[in-house]
Amino acid sequence: MEPGAPSPPPDASFDGGDLDCGNGLLLLIRRHMDPLARGQVLEVRSTDTSVEEDLPAWCRLTGNELVAWSREGRQRRYLVCKGTLAERVDAAPRPRFVPPREVVAVAAAGPLPAPAPAPALPPLAVMGLGSWPRPRWLLRALRERVEGRLDEAGFEEAADDAVRLCVQAQLAAGVDVVTDGEQRRDAYASFVAGRLDNCQLIPLTDLLPLVDDPAAFEAELRALEVPAGEVRHPAVFGPLGRRRPLAGHELAFARGLTERPVKVALPGPYLLTRTMWMECISDRAYASREALARDVVRVLREEVAHLLAGGAALVQLDEPVLTEVVFSGARGQRSFMCGALGHKLAPDVELGFAHDLLAEVTRGLPRERLALHVCRGNWSKDERVALAGDYGPLLGFLRRAPVGTVLLEAATPRAGDLEALRALPDDLRVGVGVVDQKLDAVEALPDVLARARRAVDLLGRERVLLTPDCGFATFADCPLASAEVARAKLAVVARAAAALR
Repeated sequence: MEPGAPSPPPDASFDGGDLDCGNGLLLLIRRHMDPLARGQVLEVRSTDTSVEEDLPAWCRLTGNELVAWSREGRQRRYLVCKGTLAERVDAAPRPRFVPPREVVAVAAAGPLPAPAPAPALPPLAVMGLGSWPRPRWLLRALRERVEGRLDEAGFEEAADDAVRLCVQAQLAAGVDVVTDGEQRRDAYASFVAGRLDNCQLIPLTDLLPLVDDPAAFEAELRALEVPAGEVRHPAVFGPLGRRRPLAGHELAFARGLTERPVKVALPGPYLLTRTMWMECISDRAYASREALARDVVRVLREEVAHLLAGGAALVQLDEPVLTEVVFSGARGQRSFMCGALGHKLAPDVELGFAHDLLAEVTRGLPRERLALHVCRGNWSKDERVALAGDYGPLLGFLRRAPVGTVLLEAATPRAGDLEALRALPDDLRVGVGVVDQKLDAVEALPDVLARARRAVDLLGRERVLLTPDCGFATFADCPLASAEVARAKLAVVARAAAALR
């Protein structure tokens, strides 16, 4: 586009200084553009010459329109429309909230609270893994909240209604342990970026200037059917802090809806470290991945302690990237998980690193109220794009895991035979997946009962809990089942548990 082309007045503006697209400018663009309505225009000022080439490519990739640009001395001025100008309804800027650019100071945390009493889980307890399909109206509220067009009070009102429906569905299905369905989260792990200090959610498309081979990365996302424009990824731009709870508000509301035990799922420390460590962004705040991990451990440890103090019967730490460590690479298998985008070392090194992080998060906390969930990817119904392999390579890690329960896939053939789980310690409870959340059909009771009996025969009735393989809607915009199918699958698991009892 020719410099100085006629253009509408901007609805928002900021100065990016000498930042280039791969070193933070896109983060600032996203933070200022998200609150705008489609058709509104953002003015970006920059002195970096590479932006002239990189910004048009980013606009094409993300579906935004570069309306005009001009140059005066070293200063360049770009007008970027959110969406296209054809979508512009009205030129007047709407009220909006733009997060501050400065890094927030991180205060030292006080002593951890003591756990509150919580009911023990009975043998063969039935529960979901965590996520539940969101209603369409909540998805709309989620997008508007992330983009700054809906305030927190308005979003929480919508989310409260969705949680009520989710809990009612689980109770109707006959579960023994309830979750809030992660209704307030955009995804199972990245949601923490909206709760932590100095962390920001960005779409996967914004990562392209940061990877070594953007074309190969884009092709990989297409091959794995990942909606890169919809899935958001946390980016760290300063020291991590936790001034407000990650999930404490979720727990409090869910506990007010039922007297049954409530479980809360959190992303594990290894997953979050792999997710958040991106060179050219994270290394401005942290000298190394290990330095970032120390703060990840700190904020997670604080959160887990407060959840236990708030009456959570079980806190589940999700570490799906462990399977990416052992099943990808040497076997040539591909995988998409947010945490799989970061770098990794040899499997034994990564598993040792993951164990040390988990041990530090859980140190001194009641083991019987802590759980670990491991799966092989849960973003697509196409089993060909998910990882496969039995639990053999992970047995050493699982045997040493400082938790009282592990929650594992078993219904999908990708998980191999349950026989490998005989090697787990006798005091470790095992949540066994007996329905596949990716299948549209609801499994027949005899099939579910056979899987449950197999687990009881191998591990003993006192150690077995019954679950789906994974959540029903890991990513809010990409549910794997409808709410009705999810309820029906939990109901057949509850019927199998009743038969075994």
